[in-house]
Amino acid sequence: MIQIEHLSKSFGSKQVLEDINLSLESGYVYGIVGMNGAGKTTLFNCIAGLEDYVGNIKSDYTDFKNQSSILHTTPYFFDKLTGREYLRLLCYARKLEAADFDRKNIFDLPLDEYANLYSTGMKKKLALTGVLLQQSDFFILDEPFNGVDIQSNIIIIEIIQRLKSLGKTILISSHIFSTLREVCDQIFLLEDRHIKQTVHKEDFTTLESNIKAATLDASIDALFE
Repeated sequence: MIQIEHLSKSFGSKQVLEDINLSLESGYVYGIVGMNGAGKTTLFNCIAGLEDYVGNIKSDYTDFKNQSSILHTTPYFFDKLTGREYLRLLCYARKLEAADFDRKNIFDLPLDEYANLYSTGMKKKLALTGVLLQQSDFFILDEPFNGVDIQSNIIIIEIIQRLKSLGKTILISSHIFSTLREVCDQIFLLEDRHIKQTVHKEDFTTLESNIKAATLDASIDALFE
């Protein structure tokens, strides 16, 4: 169980998150939706301990930081670091033995080439592979489907479902609602700095319809006048 209580975050005078309260249970997949700039990535960074915040995060884990992993929207790679060296570095960071990277290279990445020269999709897949090798109990996946091909999307969906079956906790964002509908047990709507709705699986279609209606309002008519 991960309990997020009254979490707020400001950058100077600009408040990005206000009084966020979430309960995340083991063996569940949770999605977060919201417009660009709503604060999803900031919330993820706060939960992962990468940003200071006001509020509390409690968990049943003895070492929350080392039992959680985050996949960033745009992973960063040092120059002159191969994919293989990147994976080895992430394992060493958790004091884990280096895995058989060739066998676990499910995305068929060129591990002996420099990671910073990979395409956008390849970088995302390498970063996801590294996150999975860390053997965490809590995974934050920020736009894991962004920039990857259809076949990899299928694999990532299966990975998320496998993590769930292993009792892991997954918090995920995506601008592709169909992927959230397929993998999530609950979806949180982040809007105006707050969690405005907690939506269960049986109401996902209604949430999608409401988002679509709010997006495709009369303002789009101006483009065609």
